[in-house]
Amino acid sequence: MKKVLIATDKPFAPIAVSQIREVVEKAGYELRLLEKYTSQAQLIEAVADVDAVIIRSDLATKEVLDAAKNLKIVVRAGAGYDNIDLAAATANGIVAMNTPGQNSNAVAELAFGMMVFQIRNAFNGKSGSELRCKKLGIHAYGNVGKYVAKIAKGFGMEVYAFDPFVKAEDIESDGVKVVGSVEELYATCQYISLHIPANEKTKKSIGYNLLKSMPEGACLVNTARKEVINEAELVKVFEERKDFSYLSDIEPDNKTEIAEKFAGRYLFTAKKMGAQTEEANINAGKAAAEQIVAFFEKGDVTFKVNK
Repeated sequence: MKKVLIATDKPFAPIAVSQIREVVEKAGYELRLLEKYTSQAQLIEAVADVDAVIIRSDLATKEVLDAAKNLKIVVRAGAGYDNIDLAAATANGIVAMNTPGQNSNAVAELAFGMMVFQIRNAFNGKSGSELRCKKLGIHAYGNVGKYVAKIAKGFGMEVYAFDPFVKAEDIESDGVKVVGSVEELYATCQYISLHIPANEKTKKSIGYNLLKSMPEGACLVNTARKEVINEAELVKVFEERKDFSYLSDIEPDNKTEIAEKFAGRYLFTAKKMGAQTEEANINAGKAAAEQIVAFFEKGDVTFKVNK
């Protein structure tokens, strides 16, 4: 009997675990749970004899993957997979997957929740402004970007996008204007919704030159990864532009400095919350379980992310 482990420092909602269990046990597999663990040693012990692992933001490091002697597949329940050591997975003959699109609406809705909070002055009773007719730039037009565009059009925003990996006609078919460069996107749009992954090309790529070029009332909304922001240059923009705001669902390393110097011009959620909805929990968790079953029963590697 194949053994499937859910290893989650931040547990799935109970209903999501129930639906994962239903998928796994229907296939004749055993489901194990490791929730709210406090050390890597606990995770290493738990993976020792399992065939598959479902994680969220948990770290599937080389040490963890080397210890999992029977492991054939690890699935990140979510879009980003930079928490999996892909080289170690490949070296150990382990298939690594993500579940793209399952959390997308939750992330997009959070982005707009933060935007509304910012433009209405944190609901402090003073007169604010409206998102309607503002220009929104979507940096990376993937699954989340598409949802952001749909919601933005509902608000009556003018929507632009830049993504060199998506055909212009596909973006334009959603009623979104395509720009030719990332520089043009930032120079055009008062609001930027950031959805790029964190990799060697993108880390610290969002910095002074792009942010300084944004129109008056500039607001950067980051529901991607903190690593893509050049935090030192972010502070420089804060200092030079009193009209600049930064909203993120993950705290930057220099949060204390920003909080001390730029009160009222930032918003950081207590933890990364893009996927923190019951619906996203269910969607991503169940998709992960279904992908594991399809992998073992049919050899399906559709969502494989390692070589």
